[in-house]
Amino acid sequence: MENKVLIKLTIPELDRKFDIFIPVNEIIWKIKKIILKSITDLTGITLDPKLEYEIFNKDNSKFYKNNEIVIDTDIRNGCELILLTKLSAFG
Repeated sequence: MENKVLIKLTIPELDRKFDIFIPVNEIIWKIKKIILKSITDLTGITLDPKLEYEIFNKDNSKFYKNNEIVIDTDIRNGCELILLTKLSAFG
């Protein structure tokens, strides 16, 4: 599986952790969509797709920008990521 990496994903909103393969040639915003669908498939719980989510690296405290490609980041096998709900300043 050279074109995918296995990440450890924590979702504090659900108080759950998952091991998920993500493609290295995709953009972060697409990865977020893949993650949301995977979580729904795995748990039956639907996270609100209207909310904005951020991917945070637990190891180095980095947030990833939506237009970054996974392979151009430091996301590698075994990386621990956290999916956080982006809070609006207005609401």
